[in-house]
Amino acid sequence: MSSNKKSNDAEDILSEFGSRTNSEPEPVAEPTPEPVAEPTPEPVAEPTPKIETTEERNVIFIGTKPIMDYVSATLTQLSTRPTITIKARGKRITQAVDVSQMIAKRMDAVGFVISDVRISSELLTSQDGKERKVSNMEIDISKE
Repeated sequence: MSSNKKSNDAEDILSEFGSRTNSEPEPVAEPTPEPVAEPTPEPVAEPTPKIETTEERNVIFIGTKPIMDYVSATLTQLSTRPTITIKARGKRITQAVDVSQMIAKRMDAVGFVISDVRISSELLTSQDGKERKVSNMEIDISKE
């Protein structure tokens, strides 16, 4: 009785999935060969001219991480590049100043100096739709 119940359960399950319960084999479709198209040559784009600057700079953006993370990232970049720019805006400007002062004052023996400071502001649209001015600061640090 239990084997009859199992076969009924199996038939019910198969009928739910739309499978055939009779013994007819399901027809198999023959795969049709796809036509082979000749490869078309891709258009060759002219290379865009690269604007070269005399001094290559790397930028560190100040965010929400601890200050020492930015100090170590800046020192790492200064080991391979002549000048690094620290950028911050809004509330993070004080942290950018702290990072630059830590490098300039505590690494005085190495010879890192603040070579340039640029301040600006830009108009941004806030989430509530109002336009607000946000202050920006860029501090260049280079090896003396």
